[in-house]
Amino acid sequence: MGEFRTVTYEVHNPKIKQNQSVRFAVLADVHGSEFGTDNCDLQAKIRENLPDAILVAGDMVVRKDVSTLENARKLLISLAKDFPVFYGLGNHESKMKIEGYPCQSEYLEYEQSLRKAGVHILTNEKYEFQAKGTSLVINGLELPLEYYHKPTSPKLTDQAMEQLMGKPEPDAVNILLAHSPKYGRTYFNWGADLILSGHYHGGVLRFSRHIGTISPQLMPFPRYCCGDFYQDGQCMIVSAGLGEHTMPLRIHNPRELRSEEHTSELQSHLNLV
Repeated sequence: MGEFRTVTYEVHNPKIKQNQSVRFAVLADVHGSEFGTDNCDLQAKIRENLPDAILVAGDMVVRKDVSTLENARKLLISLAKDFPVFYGLGNHESKMKIEGYPCQSEYLEYEQSLRKAGVHILTNEKYEFQAKGTSLVINGLELPLEYYHKPTSPKLTDQAMEQLMGKPEPDAVNILLAHSPKYGRTYFNWGADLILSGHYHGGVLRFSRHIGTISPQLMPFPRYCCGDFYQDGQCMIVSAGLGEHTMPLRIHNPRELRSEEHTSELQSHLNLV
């Protein structure tokens, strides 16, 4: 499949236990890609970073290619043997599980095998998680498919977001796995400390860390295209992803594995590796 780079962010949050740090590896938009046999190269890089958990921001598969289920299954089950794995679904997973979809049965079997292996699949659900003495809540947002319509999709209101996810936990670090970054403003308003998204594939043609050409909904120069965004002490990180589909093109837009470390210091800053 080719090479990828590791992009490392350091995000500070006062809810993290003092003098501790929590590290995550973030996967997004893998789309069944393989880096080395059985993703050995990707797995080696993840293990090298010693994460406290793996966070998946959706689209591990391609909805029209049932063979991508097996690549994703092998990768996630292997990682789940050594790390907690939390999986927020993207539009490809959501489409595949619709009743009557051609590969629905294969997809449901895929989910069942992941759950059996200990992967936490979060469909508008929360999971309380302790790491290094810090309380975290992993929130997995699954948007209805209408929010992915091309070229337009409805506005995600604050009220609709709360209906889907409830309220964040005030005393914990709230991490939101939200595949589409289009609704970043609503995610911030909801109150997530850290938002992890993908979906845009870095905008296909990238002009800078934050500016890409187009979104999958054919929206030019989308606002939250790639990189890190901040608001009132909250952070949103949008991955350029590890794979692609339909239009297998990347210009100035390398494939990315995200590594994130959270510490208790108050002022946020960014490290890129």
